[in-house]
Amino acid sequence: MRLYHVSEEGGISVFFPRKPSRPDLDPEIGLVWALEERCLPNFLVPRDCPRVTYHLPPGMEADPRFFSSRTSRHVVAVEWDWFQAMRDVTLYLYEFYPDSFVLQDAAAGYYVSTRAETPVSVTVVPDVFAALSARNVELRVVDNLWELCRAVQETAMHWSMCRMRNAKPPEGKFPLEGI
Repeated sequence: MRLYHVSEEGGISVFFPRKPSRPDLDPEIGLVWALEERCLPNFLVPRDCPRVTYHLPPGMEADPRFFSSRTSRHVVAVEWDWFQAMRDVTLYLYEFYPDSFVLQDAAAGYYVSTRAETPVSVTVVPDVFAALSARNVELRVVDNLWELCRAVQETAMHWSMCRMRNAKPPEGKFPLEGI
């Protein structure tokens, strides 16, 4: 298994545990976060970019409402307002040995370590569009993410919504709690 941390910061030689701010985690235990390769495309965007991501579980057929590609089984959707930032960003993929990491969230592909971690390699990603394409990930660029966000949650696909607090406000009434 390969584990990664994606950053806009290059030259990180050691990742030190940071105390989480999420209410579902112990705020006194610092963590180093990593993700498995399957979920890596969800993070091939600028850190603060709001996105709706989803992929098909094994055996599930693609619904053409959610996929325009016949070969892709994974989608990353962003708003047009973030397109330029995606063109301009350079990302760094830090790879870790998985030995001291434990699974934190299977659906999201998150792993955590409570000790300082030294990356075994770093890969520079100067073009996120090319990186997504190389992984056969469909990029969708939309005016507003909220309609897609609501629709994807009603499916059996594996999905994730990240940084939605940075998305344009939803059209109509829709509760933002928990997103």
